[in-house]
Amino acid sequence: MKFSTTLLAAGSAVAVVAVATAGVATAAPSPATAGGKHAAKVCSAPARGMAACLNQVLVNNSTGKPAVTGTPAGLNPADIRSAYALTASSSGGRTVAIVDAYNDPTAESDLGVYRSQFGLSSCTTSNGCFRKVSQTGSTTSLPATDAGWATEISLDLDMVSAACPDCKILLVEASSSSFANLGTAVNYAASQAGVVAISNSYGGSDSAQTSAYNHPGIAITASTGDAGYGVESPASFPDVVAVGGTSLSRASNTRGWTESAWSGAGSGCSTINAKPTWQTSVTQCSKKANADVSAVADPNTGVSVYDSTSYQGSVGWQVYGGTSASSPIIASVYALSGNTAGYPASYTWAHASGLNDVTSGSNGTCSTTVWCHAGVGWDGPTGLGTPKGTSAF
Repeated sequence: MKFSTTLLAAGSAVAVVAVATAGVATAAPSPATAGGKHAAKVCSAPARGMAACLNQVLVNNSTGKPAVTGTPAGLNPADIRSAYALTASSSGGRTVAIVDAYNDPTAESDLGVYRSQFGLSSCTTSNGCFRKVSQTGSTTSLPATDAGWATEISLDLDMVSAACPDCKILLVEASSSSFANLGTAVNYAASQAGVVAISNSYGGSDSAQTSAYNHPGIAITASTGDAGYGVESPASFPDVVAVGGTSLSRASNTRGWTESAWSGAGSGCSTINAKPTWQTSVTQCSKKANADVSAVADPNTGVSVYDSTSYQGSVGWQVYGGTSASSPIIASVYALSGNTAGYPASYTWAHASGLNDVTSGSNGTCSTTVWCHAGVGWDGPTGLGTPKGTSAF
């Protein structure tokens, strides 16, 4: 199955769900992207009750296809760990679960290429570091292969490896992108010993939380979306850590990096889900506010990913972004901290001083400035900020 690829202008995307199609659309290049490339969303628009992968890839302007490079061209593990002050942190072998739809047949081998490239220890089924299962736990009866979601899976696995090299990884593949099947996959992941965080790099329209995403003692993270200002689920669920997105670049300051709100990051106030008790300081939202925290998501400052399941004819090293990148990074930081008792978001809200406050950038136009413009303290696109070590997690 192949997916339509609607290309994006200005580095932003629309949250989408996988829909089979034979054609590929093209669009204008992003003025923010140099080198003859622009950002493209991978999945197509979601129907109600369905979710969409939220990754974006840099594509060649001339061909409209994902740009493959001989060597990694995006941010690498050393960059992620440096930018978020994680270089001295380790998890002691805690497990991060990744929930996505459909099957990536080359997930384990692609993960091996990524980790070998950057000198990370091997993470395989045979050494007990990696496990891939269906939403019911089967290792043999897996969902249908899907090239678009396979790129999402590669991105997620690589970001866990980048942020937490010693984390074990459980990949749970839902049989479709329906919220019902994805929720079943989340429940399975939460039932597995050693899982301390579950990352969900997908989204659909704002909807009521189900019990599948309510698991005290586990950090359940979800991407806020790639369409700019607007609310998506499951990020809008009260018991979920909503992860927004930033543009991340090197700088000559003390930190060595600078961040601004990414124009594509989702944000805003749910109209359905109740405000968590730990968000009471957000007086501008009467219900759940997105985001809680954030990390790099802009594909124009994107991350290196290795994927060999052919998507639009492209295999190999590519550069990806989207809040699909930030969700597994934040899940991994919770795994590094090991502080996941109760609802982990409540600890983060009480320890916001341990975050990099992102104070510039915007993701659209809104009636209340803080919902779509970064500023001091909490704001919609970046939440409370990005990791500065693990003290806020």
